[in-house]
Amino acid sequence: MAFVEHLESGVAFLSAGNIGCVHAFTTRLGGVSSGVYESLNLGINSGDDIVYVRKNYDIICQTLGISCDNLVCNRQVHGSYVRVVTREDCGKLFLHESPQCDAMITNTPGAALIVYTADCVPILLHDPVVGAVAAIHSGWRGTAQNIVGEALRKMTVEFGCQPSQIKAAIGPSISKCCYETDADVADALRKTLSQSAQACISKQGNKYMLDLKEANRLLLSKAGVDDISVSDECTSCQSDKYWSHRKTKGPRGTQAAVIIRNEELGIRN
Repeated sequence: MAFVEHLESGVAFLSAGNIGCVHAFTTRLGGVSSGVYESLNLGINSGDDIVYVRKNYDIICQTLGISCDNLVCNRQVHGSYVRVVTREDCGKLFLHESPQCDAMITNTPGAALIVYTADCVPILLHDPVVGAVAAIHSGWRGTAQNIVGEALRKMTVEFGCQPSQIKAAIGPSISKCCYETDADVADALRKTLSQSAQACISKQGNKYMLDLKEANRLLLSKAGVDDISVSDECTSCQSDKYWSHRKTKGPRGTQAAVIIRNEELGIRN
């Protein structure tokens, strides 16, 4: 299903039509930060004034109708560790250094999982039958380590989820048009995807152009997920709308993907 762009009180964000619970892929538009962090910067340790960052969180939480006290973040390290989130993890966003992981899962009502990107792939999962959600940050290393497959495995073990009933959304990230790498990165994806890798890798001179969104879609599909939305927006091409690490090559802000496990039956697309 298609992504929908929302503009509420100046705050621009995207949602995926298939997810079926409160969620958002934020843009850089609608906050109070200035300079290289203009304007909805959600990067707590980005170098931005923390007063502005806190205000940006207030803005996005108010826009989505959620509480900052329910947010749970992580310290991303480009790995494949998946953390199980409980009620005890909520509300500690600005209190201490977050645990290291690149994906979180929960079935705790009201828990809001948030991951950060500036070219890497944000992926949100929702099992509406079991009532479990996941937020995943997948760069090339996470993709090569099949972090989406590990998140699905852990959702199955911890919550009894079935991949066939999971809804997935792959948000805006750097696209194949702009993601040039060396052979070692392409080789890592080939090792994980085998013959399927040729659908997301093409050679250009001595370099390789990679499609990480397609790689993660293939991994989700191989794991049994059928309902997958994929954004066609490139963070590098649209650096006026999103932060791009490759485009900026210096200090910058950070966008986020957030998903909230339904409190009860209330659903907002």
